[in-house]
Amino acid sequence: MRQNDYSALTPPRLGEWSPSLSVSVVVPAHGGPHLDLTLAALAGQTYPEHLMEVVVVDDGSEPPITLPEIRPLNTRIVPVTDGWGISTAVNTGVKAADGEIIQRLDADMVACREHIEAMARWHHVSDYVVSIGMKKFVEKPPLTPKQVYRATDLGGLFDLASAIPSSTEATIEKTDGLRKSRNPYHVCTGPTFALPREVFHAVGGLDPHVLRGEDTEFAYRLAMHGVVFVPDLEAQAVHLGLPAQHRDRERAVRVVEPFLAHRIPLRRDLRKDKGRRWLVPYVEIVLDVTDTSEATVRQAVAAALDGKLQDVVVTLVGPWSRLHDGRRSVLGDACFELRVMRELYAHDDRVRLIDEAAPTPSPTPFRYVGPVDVPLHRATLERMVESVQKDLAGVLVVDLPDGRTARLERTSALARARLLVPGGAEPDEIIEVTHGIRREGPDRYWPAPAPPKPVSIPAPVPTPPSAPPAAGERTLLRRLKSALRPN
Repeated sequence: MRQNDYSALTPPRLGEWSPSLSVSVVVPAHGGPHLDLTLAALAGQTYPEHLMEVVVVDDGSEPPITLPEIRPLNTRIVPVTDGWGISTAVNTGVKAADGEIIQRLDADMVACREHIEAMARWHHVSDYVVSIGMKKFVEKPPLTPKQVYRATDLGGLFDLASAIPSSTEATIEKTDGLRKSRNPYHVCTGPTFALPREVFHAVGGLDPHVLRGEDTEFAYRLAMHGVVFVPDLEAQAVHLGLPAQHRDRERAVRVVEPFLAHRIPLRRDLRKDKGRRWLVPYVEIVLDVTDTSEATVRQAVAAALDGKLQDVVVTLVGPWSRLHDGRRSVLGDACFELRVMRELYAHDDRVRLIDEAAPTPSPTPFRYVGPVDVPLHRATLERMVESVQKDLAGVLVVDLPDGRTARLERTSALARARLLVPGGAEPDEIIEVTHGIRREGPDRYWPAPAPPKPVSIPAPVPTPPSAPPAAGERTLLRRLKSALRPN
């Protein structure tokens, strides 16, 4: 699949296939006033009962949650024992889950009968997709769990004509079902999405430090893992109650901004404060400093940190683990250059020292790799990012005059290649197909210095001749000269 175009996938038609993968529906709940309706809807799902379990995570409810009468057969409660919040609850539920597919569902959602089947079918045709369900917001009508369980469609339960559609549905429509979306992770919000259990654990689960916007931050890391986001229009559901933005939009927006600003570098609109440092940088600059002099490294690091694009971190790759702290000759040390460099950058939080570069710089979205003895121009990184962002290319290769190359790599493209060809095979052939590779000369990225402007020396202004002194002035001059003559 190229970028986020999943057109190559052909999922089975609902009701016309035999699922084989097990699904764990993880439902975080604090109090859970609508949980009985959520579980009643899950009890009526078309997905095979023996392949589905429901894990209700009790996030500190008082009194503790108890299961209602109408619920799926394989339903259990797992309490949160350490921490609190949606992220912690979801992580707790996934840890306890047994399914091959993890389906996240909010405790105030009522899903259509085909919801789990629609979401799971994509995972039977690809192992690196994240399926996204649809939702509309409604005020809760007077319903009983039995009515929800018996209903054949949501239209018989809710006035869908007056429901408030999710803003993500408009984005999905405008971008051809996310196939043409530049940042499809934006619409992968929390109430309902499904992904392979292995992918959930590979990206580290939800961040318990993010108290609002945790679903968007998690989806961003999924994007950096190389997944494809697939919305399923047949996976319909309603959300009981209005979204937080409708209740207090100003605070809902303000509280989420600092969480996302630090963790999602692609949100350039949130990083406008000059001179700031952010938790996740925009570009990682990787320089191999093995057998390189301190002076060369100093010049390279200084150029990297002094570019127009300041939102960076520098990774110096070298045999740092060889540096023991035992007794040695300080001046005659065989690792003298490495030791000097280590002490030089040991306390600079923008410079990292590692023995081997990671396969991808995730969650940093871009990585620059180039010769350490070719310092970056102030405009290099800014222009390289501009180039790859035009068509979302996976890699930009710049051919240097001496035959070597410098590269800007897109993290999601590197990760996609690793998902498709595990084991460290050469990724560029895969990236050429999934994202494309640009190849250009160095002139735009290392522009020649501008010629000095000619200095124009103004022509001397001629001094007009002095007029001869008048008669009285001549007499006075003679008297002064006479007075100044020595006797």
